Amino acid sequence: MSAMGFPRRVAVVGGSRIPFARSDGPYATASNQQMLTAALDALADRYGLEQPGAVGEFVAGAVLKHSRDFNLARETVLGSKLDPRTPAYDIQQACGTGLQAIVAAANKIALGQTESAVAGGADTASDAPLGVNDGLRRILLEARRAKSLGGRLAALARIRPGHLVPDIPRNAEPRTGLSMGEHAAVTARAWGIGRQAQDELAAASHQRLAAAYERGFFDDLVVPFRGLERDQNLRPDSTADRLARLKPVFGTGEPDPTMTAGNSTPLTDGAALVLLASEDWAAERGLQPLAYLTAYETAAVDFVHGDVAGGEDGLLMAPAYAVPRMLERTGLDLAADFDLIEVHEAFASQVLATLAAWEKRGLPAVDRDRLNVTGSSLATGHPFAATGARIVATLAKSLAEREGSGRGLISVCAAGGQGVTAILERP
Repeated sequence: MSAMGFPRRVAVVGGSRIPFARSDGPYATASNQQMLTAALDALADRYGLEQPGAVGEFVAGAVLKHSRDFNLARETVLGSKLDPRTPAYDIQQACGTGLQAIVAAANKIALGQTESAVAGGADTASDAPLGVNDGLRRILLEARRAKSLGGRLAALARIRPGHLVPDIPRNAEPRTGLSMGEHAAVTARAWGIGRQAQDELAAASHQRLAAAYERGFFDDLVVPFRGLERDQNLRPDSTADRLARLKPVFGTGEPDPTMTAGNSTPLTDGAALVLLASEDWAAERGLQPLAYLTAYETAAVDFVHGDVAGGEDGLLMAPAYAVPRMLERTGLDLAADFDLIEVHEAFASQVLATLAAWEKRGLPAVDRDRLNVTGSSLATGHPFAATGARIVATLAKSLAEREGSGRGLISVCAAGGQGVTAILERP
Protein backbone atom coordinates (compact mmCIF):
# COMPACT_ATOMS: atom_id res chain seq x y z
CA MET A 1 0.00 0.00 0.00
CA SER A 2 1.35 3.42 -0.93
CA ALA A 3 1.97 6.33 1.41
CA MET A 4 -1.23 7.86 0.07
CA GLY A 5 -3.24 4.96 1.46
CA PHE A 6 -4.17 3.23 -1.80
CA PRO A 7 -5.95 1.07 -2.62
CA ARG A 8 -9.02 2.66 -1.07
CA ARG A 9 -12.49 1.38 -0.32
CA VAL A 10 -15.03 2.00 -3.06
CA ALA A 11 -18.46 3.10 -1.88
CA VAL A 12 -21.72 2.35 -3.65
CA VAL A 13 -23.57 5.60 -2.92
CA GLY A 14 -26.78 5.00 -4.86
CA GLY A 15 -28.37 3.91 -8.09
CA SER A 16 -30.88 5.01 -10.69
CA ARG A 17 -32.74 3.19 -13.42
CA ILE A 18 -35.81 3.54 -15.54
CA PRO A 19 -38.50 0.83 -15.36
CA PHE A 20 -37.63 -2.00 -17.71
CA ALA A 21 -40.04 -2.53 -20.61
CA ARG A 22 -40.77 -5.43 -22.90
CA SER A 23 -39.34 -4.92 -26.38
CA ASP A 24 -41.54 -3.21 -28.96
CA GLY A 25 -43.60 -1.70 -26.17
CA PRO A 26 -43.46 1.71 -24.42
CA TYR A 27 -39.80 2.28 -25.32
CA ALA A 28 -40.05 1.10 -28.93
CA THR A 29 -38.81 4.47 -30.21
CA ALA A 30 -36.37 5.20 -27.37
CA SER A 31 -32.67 4.98 -28.13
CA ASN A 32 -29.95 3.69 -25.83
CA GLN A 33 -28.79 7.26 -25.36
CA GLN A 34 -32.26 8.54 -24.42
CA MET A 35 -32.79 5.79 -21.85
CA LEU A 36 -29.30 6.17 -20.41
CA THR A 37 -29.73 9.94 -20.19
CA ALA A 38 -33.01 9.57 -18.29
CA ALA A 39 -31.33 7.35 -15.70
CA LEU A 40 -28.31 9.66 -15.50
CA ASP A 41 -30.34 12.85 -15.08
CA ALA A 42 -32.33 11.26 -12.26
CA LEU A 43 -29.10 10.28 -10.53
CA ALA A 44 -27.72 13.81 -10.99
CA ASP A 45 -30.86 15.33 -9.48
CA ARG A 46 -30.86 12.96 -6.51
CA TYR A 47 -27.22 13.40 -5.56
CA GLY A 48 -26.45 16.91 -6.79
CA LEU A 49 -24.08 15.90 -9.56
CA GLU A 50 -24.67 18.90 -11.81
CA GLN A 51 -21.75 20.93 -10.47
CA PRO A 52 -18.53 21.11 -12.50
CA GLY A 53 -16.22 18.24 -11.63
CA ALA A 54 -18.76 16.44 -9.45
CA VAL A 55 -18.28 13.18 -11.34
CA GLY A 56 -14.78 12.09 -12.24
CA GLU A 57 -15.78 9.70 -14.98
CA PHE A 58 -18.80 8.12 -16.69
CA VAL A 59 -18.50 4.50 -17.85
CA ALA A 60 -21.32 2.72 -19.66
CA GLY A 61 -22.09 0.43 -22.53
CA ALA A 62 -24.69 -1.35 -24.62
CA VAL A 63 -24.71 -4.72 -26.34
CA LEU A 64 -27.00 -3.84 -29.25
CA LYS A 65 -25.50 -0.63 -30.64
CA HIS A 66 -26.12 1.46 -33.73
CA SER A 67 -23.08 2.91 -35.49
CA ARG A 68 -24.25 6.26 -34.10
CA ASP A 69 -23.61 4.86 -30.60
CA PHE A 70 -19.89 4.38 -31.17
CA ASN A 71 -19.30 6.98 -28.41
CA LEU A 72 -22.45 6.24 -26.40
CA ALA A 73 -21.18 7.14 -22.94
CA ARG A 74 -19.68 10.45 -23.99
CA GLU A 75 -22.71 11.47 -26.04
CA THR A 76 -24.93 10.63 -23.05
CA VAL A 77 -22.89 12.96 -20.86
CA LEU A 78 -23.16 15.75 -23.41
CA GLY A 79 -26.95 15.42 -23.47
CA SER A 80 -27.34 15.15 -19.70
CA LYS A 81 -27.20 17.37 -16.62
CA LEU A 82 -23.61 16.34 -15.90
CA ASP A 83 -20.77 18.76 -16.48
CA PRO A 84 -19.93 18.41 -20.21
CA ARG A 85 -16.27 18.25 -19.19
CA THR A 86 -16.87 14.84 -17.58
CA PRO A 87 -14.75 12.18 -19.34
CA ALA A 88 -16.60 9.08 -20.53
CA TYR A 89 -15.95 5.83 -22.32
CA ASP A 90 -17.80 2.72 -23.49
CA ILE A 91 -17.30 -0.86 -22.36
CA GLN A 92 -18.95 -4.09 -23.52
CA GLN A 93 -18.97 -7.65 -22.19
CA ALA A 94 -22.38 -8.91 -23.30
CA CYS A 95 -24.70 -9.39 -20.30
CA GLY A 96 -21.82 -8.61 -17.95
CA THR A 97 -21.39 -5.10 -19.40
CA GLY A 98 -23.05 -3.18 -16.56
CA LEU A 99 -21.12 -4.96 -13.82
CA GLN A 100 -17.86 -4.80 -15.76
CA ALA A 101 -18.35 -1.04 -16.23
CA ILE A 102 -18.76 -0.71 -12.47
CA VAL A 103 -15.59 -2.75 -11.88
CA ALA A 104 -13.63 -0.56 -14.30
CA ALA A 105 -14.78 2.62 -12.55
CA ALA A 106 -14.22 1.14 -9.09
CA ASN A 107 -10.63 0.25 -9.91
CA LYS A 108 -9.79 3.88 -10.66
CA ILE A 109 -11.39 5.03 -7.42
CA ALA A 110 -9.56 2.35 -5.44
CA LEU A 111 -6.24 3.45 -6.96
CA GLY A 112 -6.92 7.13 -6.29
CA GLN A 113 -7.12 8.05 -9.95
CA THR A 114 -10.57 9.56 -9.48
CA GLU A 115 -12.87 10.35 -6.56
CA SER A 116 -16.23 9.46 -8.08
CA ALA A 117 -17.77 7.79 -11.08
CA VAL A 118 -21.09 6.76 -12.55
CA ALA A 119 -21.26 3.39 -14.29
CA GLY A 120 -23.80 1.04 -15.85
CA GLY A 121 -25.46 0.48 -19.17
CA ALA A 122 -28.49 0.48 -21.42
CA ASP A 123 -29.95 -1.77 -24.07
CA THR A 124 -32.90 -1.74 -26.41
CA ALA A 125 -34.13 -4.80 -28.24
CA SER A 126 -36.74 -2.58 -29.93
CA ASP A 127 -34.46 -0.05 -31.59
CA ALA A 128 -32.04 -2.72 -32.76
CA PRO A 129 -29.55 -1.85 -35.50
CA LEU A 130 -30.17 -3.36 -38.92
CA GLY A 131 -27.08 -4.14 -40.96
CA VAL A 132 -26.80 -3.79 -44.70
CA ASN A 133 -26.95 -7.16 -46.40
CA ASP A 134 -23.32 -8.27 -46.67
CA GLY A 135 -23.60 -8.98 -50.38
CA LEU A 136 -24.94 -5.48 -50.96
CA ARG A 137 -22.22 -4.01 -48.77
CA ARG A 138 -19.50 -5.64 -50.87
CA ILE A 139 -21.07 -4.39 -54.11
CA LEU A 140 -21.32 -0.84 -52.77
CA LEU A 141 -17.69 -0.91 -51.65
CA GLU A 142 -16.64 -2.19 -55.06
CA ALA A 143 -18.62 0.61 -56.71
CA ARG A 144 -16.91 3.15 -54.47
CA ARG A 145 -13.48 1.82 -55.42
CA ALA A 146 -14.23 1.84 -59.17
CA LYS A 147 -12.13 4.31 -61.17
CA SER A 148 -14.78 5.20 -63.72
CA LEU A 149 -18.51 5.75 -64.06
CA GLY A 150 -18.73 2.61 -66.14
CA GLY A 151 -17.04 0.58 -63.42
CA ARG A 152 -19.41 1.93 -60.82
CA LEU A 153 -22.46 1.17 -62.93
CA ALA A 154 -21.18 -2.35 -63.69
CA ALA A 155 -20.86 -3.06 -59.96
CA LEU A 156 -24.28 -1.62 -59.13
CA ALA A 157 -25.88 -3.62 -61.93
CA ARG A 158 -25.19 -6.80 -59.93
CA ILE A 159 -27.62 -5.74 -57.17
CA ARG A 160 -30.52 -8.18 -56.87
CA PRO A 161 -33.75 -8.01 -54.80
CA GLY A 162 -32.27 -10.42 -52.26
CA HIS A 163 -29.53 -7.91 -51.51
CA LEU A 164 -32.14 -5.53 -50.10
CA VAL A 165 -33.00 -7.84 -47.21
CA PRO A 166 -31.20 -6.40 -44.13
CA ASP A 167 -29.14 -8.35 -41.64
CA ILE A 168 -31.12 -8.42 -38.39
CA PRO A 169 -29.32 -9.07 -35.06
CA ARG A 170 -29.92 -12.59 -33.75
CA ASN A 171 -29.78 -13.80 -30.18
CA ALA A 172 -27.41 -16.56 -31.21
CA GLU A 173 -23.78 -17.45 -30.64
CA PRO A 174 -21.71 -16.96 -33.81
CA ARG A 175 -19.59 -20.03 -32.99
CA THR A 176 -22.50 -22.42 -32.61
CA GLY A 177 -25.51 -20.80 -34.26
CA LEU A 178 -27.58 -21.68 -31.20
CA SER A 179 -29.62 -19.12 -29.29
CA MET A 180 -28.89 -18.50 -25.65
CA GLY A 181 -32.12 -20.29 -24.77
CA GLU A 182 -31.14 -23.38 -26.76
CA HIS A 183 -27.76 -23.42 -25.04
CA ALA A 184 -29.48 -23.11 -21.67
CA ALA A 185 -31.77 -26.02 -22.54
CA VAL A 186 -28.72 -28.24 -23.13
CA THR A 187 -27.34 -27.24 -19.75
CA ALA A 188 -30.68 -27.78 -18.02
CA ARG A 189 -30.84 -31.30 -19.38
CA ALA A 190 -27.24 -32.01 -18.39
CA TRP A 191 -27.87 -30.94 -14.79
CA GLY A 192 -31.31 -32.54 -14.55
CA ILE A 193 -33.11 -29.26 -13.87
CA GLY A 194 -36.85 -29.97 -13.79
CA ARG A 195 -39.79 -27.89 -14.93
CA GLN A 196 -41.43 -27.44 -11.53
CA ALA A 197 -38.28 -26.10 -9.90
CA GLN A 198 -37.88 -23.57 -12.72
CA ASP A 199 -41.48 -22.38 -12.47
CA GLU A 200 -41.25 -22.07 -8.69
CA LEU A 201 -38.13 -19.92 -8.97
CA ALA A 202 -39.74 -17.73 -11.65
CA ALA A 203 -42.92 -17.25 -9.60
CA ALA A 204 -40.87 -16.31 -6.53
CA SER A 205 -39.01 -13.69 -8.57
CA HIS A 206 -42.26 -11.98 -9.57
CA GLN A 207 -43.75 -12.20 -6.08
CA ARG A 208 -40.66 -10.78 -4.42
CA LEU A 209 -40.31 -7.94 -6.92
CA ALA A 210 -43.98 -7.04 -6.46
CA ALA A 211 -43.59 -7.02 -2.67
CA ALA A 212 -40.52 -4.79 -2.93
CA TYR A 213 -42.42 -2.27 -5.06
CA GLU A 214 -45.37 -2.32 -2.66
CA ARG A 215 -43.22 -1.44 0.36
CA GLY A 216 -41.51 1.40 -1.50
CA PHE A 217 -38.11 -0.26 -1.84
CA PHE A 218 -37.61 1.11 -5.35
CA ASP A 219 -38.86 4.64 -4.69
CA ASP A 220 -35.32 6.06 -4.77
CA LEU A 221 -33.94 3.61 -7.35
CA VAL A 222 -36.48 3.72 -10.20
CA VAL A 223 -37.49 6.88 -12.06
CA PRO A 224 -40.63 6.93 -14.28
CA PHE A 225 -40.02 7.00 -18.03
CA ARG A 226 -42.44 7.20 -20.96
CA GLY A 227 -45.47 6.36 -18.88
CA LEU A 228 -43.99 3.45 -16.94
CA GLU A 229 -43.48 3.55 -13.18
CA ARG A 230 -42.77 -0.15 -12.64
CA ASP A 231 -41.12 -2.89 -14.66
CA GLN A 232 -43.57 -3.86 -17.38
CA ASN A 233 -42.72 -7.56 -17.22
CA LEU A 234 -43.77 -7.82 -13.57
CA ARG A 235 -46.68 -10.20 -12.94
CA PRO A 236 -47.58 -9.92 -9.22
CA ASP A 237 -50.07 -12.78 -9.47
CA SER A 238 -47.55 -15.25 -10.88
CA THR A 239 -47.65 -18.73 -9.37
CA ALA A 240 -45.91 -21.96 -10.27
CA ASP A 241 -49.30 -23.45 -11.18
CA ARG A 242 -50.03 -20.68 -13.68
CA LEU A 243 -46.56 -20.88 -15.18
CA ALA A 244 -46.97 -24.65 -15.54
CA ARG A 245 -49.63 -24.05 -18.22
CA LEU A 246 -47.14 -22.47 -20.65
CA LYS A 247 -45.69 -24.46 -23.52
CA PRO A 248 -41.92 -25.03 -23.75
CA VAL A 249 -40.10 -22.81 -26.24
CA PHE A 250 -36.47 -24.00 -25.89
CA GLY A 251 -35.11 -27.51 -26.23
CA THR A 252 -38.26 -28.67 -27.95
CA GLY A 253 -36.31 -31.05 -30.16
CA GLU A 254 -35.61 -33.25 -27.14
CA PRO A 255 -38.01 -35.25 -24.95
CA ASP A 256 -39.73 -33.43 -22.06
CA PRO A 257 -38.50 -29.85 -22.66
CA THR A 258 -38.79 -27.61 -19.59
CA MET A 259 -37.97 -24.05 -20.61
CA THR A 260 -40.87 -21.66 -21.33
CA ALA A 261 -41.40 -17.96 -21.88
CA GLY A 262 -42.43 -17.81 -18.23
CA ASN A 263 -39.21 -19.20 -16.77
CA SER A 264 -36.98 -17.33 -19.23
CA THR A 265 -36.34 -13.59 -19.45
CA PRO A 266 -38.04 -11.68 -22.27
CA LEU A 267 -36.32 -9.29 -24.67
CA THR A 268 -36.27 -6.03 -22.76
CA ASP A 269 -35.45 -2.30 -23.06
CA GLY A 270 -34.00 -0.24 -20.22
CA ALA A 271 -31.08 1.52 -18.55
CA ALA A 272 -29.48 1.46 -15.10
CA LEU A 273 -26.61 3.30 -13.40
CA VAL A 274 -24.71 3.31 -10.10
CA LEU A 275 -22.90 6.15 -8.33
CA LEU A 276 -19.52 5.08 -6.95
CA ALA A 277 -17.16 7.17 -4.86
CA SER A 278 -14.31 7.27 -2.39
CA GLU A 279 -15.24 7.54 1.27
CA ASP A 280 -13.86 11.09 1.42
CA TRP A 281 -15.96 12.21 -1.57
CA ALA A 282 -19.11 10.83 0.02
CA ALA A 283 -18.33 12.29 3.45
CA GLU A 284 -17.68 15.76 2.02
CA ARG A 285 -21.19 15.73 0.55
CA GLY A 286 -22.88 14.22 3.57
CA LEU A 287 -23.76 11.05 1.68
CA GLN A 288 -23.92 7.72 3.50
CA PRO A 289 -22.63 4.81 1.40
CA LEU A 290 -25.05 1.94 1.00
CA ALA A 291 -22.25 -0.62 0.76
CA TYR A 292 -18.69 -1.11 -0.48
CA LEU A 293 -17.51 -3.01 -3.53
CA THR A 294 -14.71 -5.19 -2.19
CA ALA A 295 -13.95 -7.96 -4.68
CA TYR A 296 -14.69 -9.09 -8.22
CA GLU A 297 -13.81 -12.01 -10.44
CA THR A 298 -14.40 -12.92 -14.08
CA ALA A 299 -14.27 -16.30 -15.81
CA ALA A 300 -14.95 -17.93 -19.15
CA VAL A 301 -15.74 -21.44 -20.35
CA ASP A 302 -15.09 -23.25 -23.62
CA PHE A 303 -18.71 -23.68 -24.70
CA VAL A 304 -17.65 -24.60 -28.23
CA HIS A 305 -15.24 -27.50 -27.65
CA GLY A 306 -15.54 -28.11 -23.91
CA ASP A 307 -17.78 -30.39 -21.86
CA VAL A 308 -21.06 -28.84 -22.96
CA ALA A 309 -23.15 -32.01 -23.00
CA GLY A 310 -22.00 -32.81 -19.48
CA GLY A 311 -22.93 -29.33 -18.27
CA GLU A 312 -19.48 -28.26 -17.12
CA ASP A 313 -18.90 -25.82 -19.98
CA GLY A 314 -22.43 -24.69 -20.73
CA LEU A 315 -22.68 -21.25 -22.32
CA LEU A 316 -23.90 -19.61 -19.09
CA MET A 317 -21.84 -21.59 -16.57
CA ALA A 318 -18.77 -19.36 -16.15
CA PRO A 319 -19.96 -18.07 -12.72
CA ALA A 320 -19.68 -21.68 -11.51
CA TYR A 321 -15.92 -21.18 -11.81
CA ALA A 322 -15.62 -17.48 -10.99
CA VAL A 323 -17.39 -17.60 -7.62
CA PRO A 324 -15.34 -20.45 -6.09
CA ARG A 325 -12.14 -18.70 -7.21
CA MET A 326 -13.29 -15.41 -5.70
CA LEU A 327 -14.25 -17.04 -2.41
CA GLU A 328 -10.93 -18.87 -2.20
CA ARG A 329 -9.04 -15.66 -2.86
CA THR A 330 -10.96 -13.70 -0.23
CA GLY A 331 -11.16 -16.51 2.32
CA LEU A 332 -14.94 -16.22 2.59
CA ASP A 333 -17.52 -18.97 3.08
CA LEU A 334 -20.68 -18.88 0.98
CA ALA A 335 -22.93 -19.98 3.86
CA ALA A 336 -21.31 -18.34 6.87
CA ASP A 337 -20.15 -15.03 5.41
CA PHE A 338 -22.96 -13.94 3.06
CA ASP A 339 -26.33 -12.53 4.06
CA LEU A 340 -27.66 -12.03 0.53
CA ILE A 341 -26.95 -13.57 -2.86
CA GLU A 342 -27.91 -12.12 -6.23
CA VAL A 343 -27.78 -14.45 -9.22
CA HIS A 344 -28.84 -12.92 -12.54
CA GLU A 345 -31.86 -14.83 -13.81
CA ALA A 346 -31.28 -15.13 -17.54
CA PHE A 347 -33.23 -18.37 -17.23
CA ALA A 348 -34.54 -20.15 -14.16
CA SER A 349 -32.74 -23.29 -15.34
CA GLN A 350 -29.43 -21.42 -15.53
CA VAL A 351 -29.78 -20.17 -11.93
CA LEU A 352 -30.54 -23.68 -10.68
CA ALA A 353 -27.69 -25.20 -12.70
CA THR A 354 -25.29 -22.63 -11.27
CA LEU A 355 -26.37 -23.40 -7.71
CA ALA A 356 -25.91 -27.12 -8.39
CA ALA A 357 -22.47 -26.53 -9.89
CA TRP A 358 -21.36 -24.52 -6.85
CA GLU A 359 -22.32 -27.44 -4.63
CA LYS A 360 -20.46 -29.86 -6.91
CA ARG A 361 -17.36 -27.69 -6.49
CA GLY A 362 -17.59 -27.92 -2.72
CA LEU A 363 -19.58 -24.80 -1.85
CA PRO A 364 -22.48 -25.10 0.61
CA ALA A 365 -26.06 -25.05 -0.61
CA VAL A 366 -27.51 -21.56 -1.02
CA ASP A 367 -30.31 -20.67 1.38
CA ARG A 368 -33.18 -19.72 -0.94
CA ASP A 369 -34.40 -17.14 1.59
CA ARG A 370 -31.19 -15.20 0.86
CA LEU A 371 -31.39 -15.55 -2.92
CA ASN A 372 -32.70 -12.65 -5.03
CA VAL A 373 -34.79 -11.36 -2.14
CA THR A 374 -36.35 -8.48 -4.10
CA GLY A 375 -36.81 -10.43 -7.33
CA SER A 376 -34.49 -10.46 -10.31
CA SER A 377 -34.35 -10.64 -14.09
CA LEU A 378 -37.19 -13.12 -14.60
CA ALA A 379 -39.50 -10.47 -13.15
CA THR A 380 -37.75 -7.21 -14.07
CA GLY A 381 -36.67 -8.23 -17.53
CA HIS A 382 -33.10 -8.11 -18.82
CA PRO A 383 -31.84 -5.18 -20.93
CA PHE A 384 -28.44 -6.79 -21.44
CA ALA A 385 -26.03 -4.03 -20.44
CA ALA A 386 -28.30 -2.59 -17.74
CA THR A 387 -28.68 -5.69 -15.57
CA GLY A 388 -25.36 -5.44 -13.73
CA ALA A 389 -26.04 -1.92 -12.47
CA ARG A 390 -29.59 -2.87 -11.50
CA ILE A 391 -28.28 -5.73 -9.39
CA VAL A 392 -25.50 -3.71 -7.73
CA ALA A 393 -27.85 -0.88 -6.72
CA THR A 394 -30.50 -3.31 -5.53
CA LEU A 395 -28.10 -5.42 -3.48
CA ALA A 396 -26.41 -2.36 -1.96
CA LYS A 397 -29.74 -0.98 -0.78
CA SER A 398 -30.85 -4.39 0.48
CA LEU A 399 -27.69 -4.58 2.60
CA ALA A 400 -28.24 -1.04 3.88
CA GLU A 401 -31.74 -1.94 5.03
CA ARG A 402 -30.40 -4.64 7.31
CA GLU A 403 -29.26 -3.83 10.83
CA GLY A 404 -25.51 -3.92 11.32
CA SER A 405 -22.92 -5.27 8.95
CA GLY A 406 -23.63 -7.52 5.99
CA ARG A 407 -22.20 -8.99 2.85
CA GLY A 408 -23.69 -9.86 -0.54
CA LEU A 409 -22.58 -11.88 -3.56
CA ILE A 410 -23.33 -11.02 -7.20
CA SER A 411 -23.19 -13.55 -10.05
CA VAL A 412 -23.87 -12.57 -13.67
CA CYS A 413 -23.57 -14.95 -16.62
CA ALA A 414 -22.91 -13.56 -20.09
CA ALA A 415 -22.95 -14.52 -23.74
CA GLY A 416 -19.71 -15.88 -25.14
CA GLY A 417 -19.38 -18.26 -22.21
CA GLN A 418 -18.37 -15.55 -19.74
CA GLY A 419 -19.26 -14.58 -16.19
CA VAL A 420 -18.73 -11.55 -13.96
CA THR A 421 -19.04 -11.81 -10.18
CA ALA A 422 -18.53 -9.42 -7.28
CA ILE A 423 -18.87 -8.92 -3.53
CA LEU A 424 -20.52 -6.00 -1.73
CA GLU A 425 -19.99 -5.39 1.98
CA ARG A 426 -21.47 -3.17 4.63
CA PRO A 427 -19.16 -2.84 7.66
